[in-house]
Amino acid sequence: MELGRATLLKEQQLKDQFDNLEKHTQSGIEFVERYSKFVKERSDIEISYAKQIRNLSKKYQPKKNSREEEENKYTSCRAFLSTLNELNDYAGQHEVIAENLTSQIITELSRYLTELKAERKSHFHDGRKAQQQIESLWKQLESSKRRFERDCKEADRAQQYFERMDADINVTKADVEKARQQAQMRHQIAADSKTEYSNYLTKFNQEQNEHYYTLIPNIFQKLQEMEERRIERVGVSMKTYAEVDREVLPIVGKCLDGMTKAAESIEPKTDSKQVVESYKSGFEPPGDVEFEDYGPGQTMKRTVSETSLSNSRGEAKERPGGGKSKGKLWPFIKNKNKSPKQNKEPLSNRFNEFMASKPKMTCLRSLRRGGSGPEDFSHLPPEQRRKKLQAKIDDINKDIQKEMDQKDALTKMKGVYEKNPQMGDPASVDPRLVEMAMNIEKLQSEVQKFEGWLAEVEGRLPSRSDPPRRQSGLYESQNSNSTMVDNNCAQDRESPDGSYTEEQSSETQVKVAIANTPEFDDEFDDGDEETLPTIGTCKAVYSFEGHNEGTISVTEGELLFVIEQDKGDGWTRIRRNEEEEGYVPTSYVEVFLETNTKGAMTYI
Repeated sequence: MELGRATLLKEQQLKDQFDNLEKHTQSGIEFVERYSKFVKERSDIEISYAKQIRNLSKKYQPKKNSREEEENKYTSCRAFLSTLNELNDYAGQHEVIAENLTSQIITELSRYLTELKAERKSHFHDGRKAQQQIESLWKQLESSKRRFERDCKEADRAQQYFERMDADINVTKADVEKARQQAQMRHQIAADSKTEYSNYLTKFNQEQNEHYYTLIPNIFQKLQEMEERRIERVGVSMKTYAEVDREVLPIVGKCLDGMTKAAESIEPKTDSKQVVESYKSGFEPPGDVEFEDYGPGQTMKRTVSETSLSNSRGEAKERPGGGKSKGKLWPFIKNKNKSPKQNKEPLSNRFNEFMASKPKMTCLRSLRRGGSGPEDFSHLPPEQRRKKLQAKIDDINKDIQKEMDQKDALTKMKGVYEKNPQMGDPASVDPRLVEMAMNIEKLQSEVQKFEGWLAEVEGRLPSRSDPPRRQSGLYESQNSNSTMVDNNCAQDRESPDGSYTEEQSSETQVKVAIANTPEFDDEFDDGDEETLPTIGTCKAVYSFEGHNEGTISVTEGELLFVIEQDKGDGWTRIRRNEEEEGYVPTSYVEVFLETNTKGAMTYI
């Protein structure tokens, strides 16, 4: 009985230990899952942070064809652009961190957790199976023990019954023999039960010994090793977590060094020189003002400063006798209502409007063709215009060189085809060669045109050794109307900031200039523009798709009317019908002018 109680106690303790181990190992698995979730959230944070950094860098990148892109010539702007690029690389390192955390920790821990759960389940299954087996043997032992005890008691009772029957003289001999045989049978059954109980006891002891000294220790050892591997894996993951950050530190350091280097590359003096170079006008500085003596019967000339516009209100009043003049006061302002009650604006205000909108005058032909400014850059100061023209010439020369290289390559290809006809048809290259030759010819004509403008600008730029001279007004003389118009168009422009516009010396000079420049009305009165007469016909040699505003599409072989001849800018104005007209490249059409027109038309 003591053995049974001890066995039951051990079984209960073992069962309790299994429960405790099961809780502990489950807690370990939950810890690994929690750590994996922590790393995943850190990875999500890194991805989100990298995305925000990239968006920030992209947001402050200079826009194409904008003022910010033009400012990149300054060292401070270039340094900021370098900083943005380094910041973009810095964001990339955070993406690397997130990627490495996912691949080296999260994925590995997820796979390991699956294996860990399966291993833990297998060990506890083996433990429960061993426990159930020993419990089954114990029940068999208890059953054989109880049966042995019952058989022994029945054998004792049969023996006592036989002895009573044998001592009784009244019992027949047959009854005594029967009682004796019954007692012997019961003793034999008890002996067999004893043997069975002994066998079960031996087997149980062996199984119990193996259970407590072999099976259970092995299962506990496997659980212990499993737990140690789990703890070790968590430690490796934590170490990897730190190494992932450490691996990107050199590149992050290079990004920061790049930002520092960019900041150190800023040169204030260089930037200031760039500003001076960008806004250098090239205008000749004014000379000294001559002294005018006052005498009886003489009127001193009224001159206006060349450095500012006159906003005098005194001249805004109507002059005597001026009410009869009902002509146009300004080329841009048309009194379409013809209202006699309309108040006249001061001439000085209209002059300000004229100077403010004057750069548009030479832009009309280019605007009609989709341009954003005068093709000859005449709206810029001389020095800036010279730089723009030179840059344009350089770009066109690069295009010419590119076309010539391609032409040389096609020529060599054609020679190869001529030597080896099986490689290709030489005639298939001819259309492309003709097209390239035309492109080169067109580009060369463009270069000549821009070189002419450049020579004109360089001829007008004042030499540093020339003495300065002063002009008393917008025009030097009222007797030279053509000179006034030329000066007005070539030099008296308004800069983008309106800082170098010259002004008229009096309203009389403005009126004279306007009266002698009828081109203003023809160029700017778009609303009242009259239909131009036909001066000839033309045939489209090549097809042209007019995508830009002011151009017109033509197809090869099409016949059209010429209404304006090429003025040296490479464009001819044509008309298809009363509603369709526009500009096409002169090289794309073959022009046939009328006989009475050829002698009258000249290139400008």
